[in-house]
Amino acid sequence: MEPLKELAKNHILGSPIRLGIMLYLLPREKALFKELLDVLEVTPGNLDSHLKTLEKANYVEIYKVLADRPRTAVRITGEGIEKTGEYLRALKEALKAV
Repeated sequence: MEPLKELAKNHILGSPIRLGIMLYLLPREKALFKELLDVLEVTPGNLDSHLKTLEKANYVEIYKVLADRPRTAVRITGEGIEKTGEYLRALKEALKAV
């Protein structure tokens, strides 16, 4: 039952969209806002809201890059990598118990 308690405690990654953002960022470290929109198939407002939640928890950093025009980019933080790993391990343990 312990892994289930761990999963229930993490309200940040309990959202499928936020977990999807983190899983996308893990191997890449960073992505453009537009890239995340295309991959997750969510609205810009919805993605923005989830990214702000992740940023407030210090799981990601949101910043601007200058290309042909200013763009929003997202980078996973060390804490975000750590917390996502913990969440995935707890999920794996919970699945083993089923």
